[in-house]
Amino acid sequence: MTARSILITGCSSGIGRDAALRLHALGWNVFAAVRDPADCAALAEAGLTALHLDYEDTASIDAALAQVSALTGGQLDALFNNGAYAIPAPLEDVPTDALRTLFEANFFGWHHLTRAALPMLRASGGRLVQCSSVLGFIPAKWRGAYVASKYALEGYTDTLRLELADTPVRVVLLQPGPIATAFRSNAIKQFERWIDWEASPRAAQYRDSLLDQLYKGSGGNKFELPASSVTDALLRALNDRRPRARYRITTPTHMMAVARRVLPTRVLDWLCAKA
Repeated sequence: MTARSILITGCSSGIGRDAALRLHALGWNVFAAVRDPADCAALAEAGLTALHLDYEDTASIDAALAQVSALTGGQLDALFNNGAYAIPAPLEDVPTDALRTLFEANFFGWHHLTRAALPMLRASGGRLVQCSSVLGFIPAKWRGAYVASKYALEGYTDTLRLELADTPVRVVLLQPGPIATAFRSNAIKQFERWIDWEASPRAAQYRDSLLDQLYKGSGGNKFELPASSVTDALLRALNDRRPRARYRITTPTHMMAVARRVLPTRVLDWLCAKA
């Protein structure tokens, strides 16, 4: 039997890398895509087919998918859209160009890849799995750019699920909460690229607390899970005969989903402001 094939993005580290290695070990034909071509070598050494794919570069998306098609004879059984970054700052301090760039990486590039992959997924009766976040349905201060992109992804994916219901393609959202990855270190790079905090009306607040939150973190998170917990949910999304619309990962995601349903907005705002 021909091995099932999957394209996974954001495989340099964290969620994408763990998923790629686990599925490869389980016999999947894994195409592991990375933003930085320099990261391809390490994945190739692990036995994966490594591809360069940058969500901000549509030419790289098209080239990567063309490679997948050429190597599989047009067979793609699953696409796992993963890999996004944050620009941690109050929204009033996020330049519009920064937000545009983030949406290119966190949303528009995903749309471009999804549209291009759908003919192959239709042919195989495949699965489209989108890595969202607890911040795809719950807001958080100082993370507005990322929150906005994930809210957009949730609405996009819900609509796509309805539109593809008359096809063999199944569309699934994963909603992780705190996961042990390099997410914060990547966010620091974006903060330093885009945010002129000294010119902000909140400059004193940055000095008093926000910079420490960003650079030092808030200590250990007792609810944080390893990236393998997301791979566990991905495997269910790929293998369940009738996959759920959403797989929630980590205790905070489950708790906030309940809070979203039952709490008045004013109370939910208070709770989110304390997080």
